[in-house]
Amino acid sequence: MKFMLSRFLIVAAAIFILTTVSSAAVIPDPFVDSRRATVPSLQTVVLGGGCFWGLQAVFEHVKGVTSVTAGYSGGSAETANYEAVSGGRSGHAEAVRITYDPSQITYGQLLKVFFGVAHNPTEINRQGPDEGTQYRSVIFYSDERQRRIAEAYINQLDQAKVFERPIATQLVGLHGFYQAESYHQDFAVKYPNDPYIVVNDLPKLANLRKEMPKLYVPRRFTGAKRNSNL
Repeated sequence: MKFMLSRFLIVAAAIFILTTVSSAAVIPDPFVDSRRATVPSLQTVVLGGGCFWGLQAVFEHVKGVTSVTAGYSGGSAETANYEAVSGGRSGHAEAVRITYDPSQITYGQLLKVFFGVAHNPTEINRQGPDEGTQYRSVIFYSDERQRRIAEAYINQLDQAKVFERPIATQLVGLHGFYQAESYHQDFAVKYPNDPYIVVNDLPKLANLRKEMPKLYVPRRFTGAKRNSNL
């Protein structure tokens, strides 16, 4: 997750982001989805797709999302710490727990963001510069409804050949989510000029705003401790 870039590369990346937006997959709405709730409530979904910094930054800008927590899922409580997870042998994936209001956004629409702009679902055990099973693409479903919708959507996207390669996202039952260390929370908000964020995550936010404007919200949800231009 951490790597060094020269000042030249940082400036070049910043100029690139200001002048153009990286292409995102043109992704259809899911054919199979949950119905929009008629009254406000809270539900959760746990997703893994590369470094959790970027996933958290993206989903904090999605309509109907009330909170996003960076953490670990897929392994045991004993190995749910960054030192163990970064070694790639803990069984965990870096993940985010998304709490959302199903009267504002559906589970399928969250998956549309996940597949369309939040990460590359065709990569196996890696995302961008990050390699290892901890960066795998995975949906941790909490019930049969989530599993069924996610499986149907993956099949839909593969059959439509939305991506050049088959989707590699795993579907795994959720058996625990462990919150990551405090210094990982809202990393992109705290350090928007960090080279990793500039190169890897700001383009995702730009794509969300460009490709899915009806799902994008310009400010983080109420209760944020910091203001940011992200």
